[in-house]
Amino acid sequence: MENVSSSHRLFVLDGFSELGALRPVLFVPFSIMLVVSLSANSLLLYVVVSQRSLHSPMCVLIAGMACVDLSLPLFFVPHMLLSFLFDWKGITLIGCLLQMFFIHFVGTFQSTLLLWMALDRYFAICTPLYYHERMALPRFLKFVVPLVVRNVLLVSVVVVLAGRLWFCSQNVIHHCFCEHMALVELACGSTAVNSLVGLLTIFLILVLDFFLITASYIIIFISVLRSGTSGMKAFHTCGTHIVVIMVTLSVALISFLSYRIRNSLPASSRVFFSTMYPLFPSCFNPIIYGVRTTKIRQHILKTLMGCRFAHKVSDS
Repeated sequence: MENVSSSHRLFVLDGFSELGALRPVLFVPFSIMLVVSLSANSLLLYVVVSQRSLHSPMCVLIAGMACVDLSLPLFFVPHMLLSFLFDWKGITLIGCLLQMFFIHFVGTFQSTLLLWMALDRYFAICTPLYYHERMALPRFLKFVVPLVVRNVLLVSVVVVLAGRLWFCSQNVIHHCFCEHMALVELACGSTAVNSLVGLLTIFLILVLDFFLITASYIIIFISVLRSGTSGMKAFHTCGTHIVVIMVTLSVALISFLSYRIRNSLPASSRVFFSTMYPLFPSCFNPIIYGVRTTKIRQHILKTLMGCRFAHKVSDS
């Protein structure tokens, strides 16, 4: 930690600086996205928690995704909005590392929860007679605990290595939050280890989860083709998760590639894609789950109609 004390302790988050005087205009779309994310995920979480009929393993996993989507924007969007309005761009190194840890740690559970959902569908469709036994908490924990430990260890290593770098010349982070590579590229000296560990973390979390999810749905699809009509009806329940998987992983891939082809992209475009990775799925996921999951959709409509009726009664 001696290197850290001798290097920059204060950094400037300078995302979208190319827009100049138009930068405050970004407050409107990003604040709308934050409101949509918070309200939609809060409603989804409330409905799942309050309705006993929704306490199935899959709905609990959907509620877990809502918790991730609810908390992830809170780690960077409020600070980003203040930066747009009041030009508050400063952040300390400790604050930057903490923000980096929470964004990347919580963000890893977007793909990990999708993997758990794929396992739930695999057990429900391929081994229906043993579904409740295998999805019982003691048994399912053997799929949960290793992935949680993996996420904690890998993200912690990434952040610790970033905190040990020497920042001697530049302290302007060309981003709206402390993204790992945006901070690492400011360091003096070799950052090969940081880049390698960052790529390894992406492979062991995002890529590995994607391959396991893909393998699960291939097995499910083969099982459905063999089982006939009843299997096709069961397979329809996977549609929601496939849509969410495609959107989440597509945004993540674009964000990742934007740093590898940055010389071909305007800086503001690169920052935009990287910002959408944690923010857009937080707005998109609860809407898709609320619309495509029949039981959840019905309870959401009942909740909204009940609130509307109560409001009319209070006004009369």
